[in-house]
Amino acid sequence: MEDNIKSLIGAAQHIVVIQADNPDADSLGSALALEQILGNLGKDITMYCGVTMPEYLRHLLGWDRVVDSLPNQFDASIIVDASTYTLLERLDTAGQLSWVKSKPCIVLDHHATVERPLDFTDVQIIDGQAASTGEIIFTLANKLSWTVDAVSGGFIMSSILGDTQGLTNELTTAQTYRVMAELTDIGVNRPALEEARREYSKMPEKIYRYKAVLLARTSFTHDTQIASVRIPQSEIYEFSPLYNPAPLIQTDMLQTRDVALAIVFKTYDDGRITAALRSNSGYPVCGKLAESLGGGGHAHAAGFKVTDGRDYDTVYNACMKRAGELLDELTHEIDA
Repeated sequence: MEDNIKSLIGAAQHIVVIQADNPDADSLGSALALEQILGNLGKDITMYCGVTMPEYLRHLLGWDRVVDSLPNQFDASIIVDASTYTLLERLDTAGQLSWVKSKPCIVLDHHATVERPLDFTDVQIIDGQAASTGEIIFTLANKLSWTVDAVSGGFIMSSILGDTQGLTNELTTAQTYRVMAELTDIGVNRPALEEARREYSKMPEKIYRYKAVLLARTSFTHDTQIASVRIPQSEIYEFSPLYNPAPLIQTDMLQTRDVALAIVFKTYDDGRITAALRSNSGYPVCGKLAESLGGGGHAHAAGFKVTDGRDYDTVYNACMKRAGELLDELTHEIDA
C-alpha cells in the first residue's frame, strides 16, 4: 500500500489535498502538514475545502491558502480525514467531484465506520486505531522516508491535539504518545501551539452571550445521562462564522454531573438534520449511535446527517431511543 502511494505521488507534480465540508484541527493540520512535506519533495500543492475555515482554526498559519474551488489542472489528489461521499457534497454540487474521480486519488482517514464510503479511490489508508489523520501521515512519512520537519510536525501535533482534546480522550493511545515524543524531538513546541490555539479560541462577546442561550436551551434526558441542544439554520449562519456552536457547548455538556453523552443537533430549512455526538470516558456509544442513523465515527466522537425527509421530532426520538438503549446496555454489562 505504501509503495502504491509512493508511486502515485512520484508520478504527480500538482497535487490537491482535499478536506471535508466540516473542517477541524485534524483535517486542516493534516492538509498543512502534507503541503509542507510534499512541497519539500518539489511538488506543487493546492489545499481545498468546500467551506471557509472557521475562525477558531486560524491559529494554524496557512489556513488562508485553502481554496474553495479545485484548480483547472492537477495530477492527483489526497483526501484527508474523510472517506465518505457525505462529507464531500460541496465538490459534488459544484460538479467538481468528477474531476477528482478522473485522477489518481489517495484517502488518509482514521474514521473506521462511515456512511456512503468512497468507492473510486486508488489507495485508502483507513486506520481506526490512529488518534488522528495527522498521526497516520506521520507514520506514512516515516515509512516512505519523507522528511517531517518542525513546521510539518507542528501541524501534525495540532491535528493530534485537536482530535484527542489535548490527549485527554480515549482516542489517545500509547502510539499517540510516542508520536508526540518524536515530534517534540524534532523541535515542535507544544506550549507555543497551545498558546496560539487558546488565543484564537477566545470568543467574541457576541459568542459569549450566545453560549448562555445554548446552555439555557440544553435538555437533559434519560436520568440526566443525555444532554442535547438544537441549533436552527438561522443561528448556524449567524454564529458559525465566529465560532462553531457544537464545540462551544459540548465540553460544558460533558462536564455536567451524570452526563454521559452530549448531542448537538443542527436543523436546516431544506430539511437536513445533522448531529455531533460526543461522550465521556467509559461510555463508548457514539459510533454505534451514529451508525443507527446512517452516520459513523469513533466510540467517543461521531456524527450523522439525515436528508431523507424525516422531520426533526422523528429523528430526535429515534436518536434518543437508541442512545438510551446503548447506555442501558453498558449499565447491564457493568452490573453483570
